[in-house]
Amino acid sequence: MHASFMPPRQVRIGDAAAFVGSTPRAIRHYHEIGLLPEPERGGDNRRRYGYEDMIRLLWIRRMADAGIALDDIRDALATGTASAGADSGDGIAGTLERLEETLAEQEAELRRQRTAVRRMRTEGSRMGLLSDFVTDRLRSLPEGSLRQADLDTLLVTERIFGPLGAAVQATRFIVLATHPTLREESDRIDEAEEALDDSVAVDDPRVAQMAAERHAFESALHAAIEESGLEEEDDALFDAWDELHPEDGEDGAGPGRREPGSMSALEAIGKMPYDFSPARLRCMELAEELSAQDSPRAPNTA
Repeated sequence: MHASFMPPRQVRIGDAAAFVGSTPRAIRHYHEIGLLPEPERGGDNRRRYGYEDMIRLLWIRRMADAGIALDDIRDALATGTASAGADSGDGIAGTLERLEETLAEQEAELRRQRTAVRRMRTEGSRMGLLSDFVTDRLRSLPEGSLRQADLDTLLVTERIFGPLGAAVQATRFIVLATHPTLREESDRIDEAEEALDDSVAVDDPRVAQMAAERHAFESALHAAIEESGLEEEDDALFDAWDELHPEDGEDGAGPGRREPGSMSALEAIGKMPYDFSPARLRCMELAEELSAQDSPRAPNTA
């Protein structure tokens, strides 16, 4: 090699970082975590990096670019040194195997996310972010017939009761979307119930009146569901779910009915906030009592 092109035997940290495509700050971090041994310092008390240091830095850079965590790189290089460079199962080969498994999991998650985004774009609304089991139930509805509040309710229901519970509840919104008179009456009752705010006493006559109107509306809605044949479709939903999730068992309490990490209805009561006044809660209780009175009683066998 020509004398004018003789390479230095050691370089400073800035030159080392520039050569490997890193930064001095990153190299200092390698020293701190034990990934790169601290090199000797020159007369000016600055670090000097030689050939072996640069080789190690290049491997660190290449492995980091591949997505291997710095702690794993440190362990892999330490094992490789102990085994005279051989890739033992606990060394680089083992680390790469774990990395490949992690990347496979990330690819699966990316596919799931892309599917959700694609469905959201296809549906043209947030409905695409609900489970397939729910959106399939709503697919026949005209575009724009569902309201955002409907989707919000289905989202909460799916969180608590899982896709099956939300798919069954979707029947309610199907009827409201296809029966303008019922939708108008539903809006009127919702607005009147919202007026039962904290300024209204629980024994105010309006509370009992609204409970009676709510009960009458729910009865009319149920009649419309029966007349439309959607009740039979609800029964078919349970059969379809059981075919998709046979592991849930006879009691229907298996994990497939809820999404991972979901909670029971009892848990949800204390965690999902609703801005209901005491008067409105009392209205709901009275409506439930009226509904229970209408339920067919078991024959008296005494």
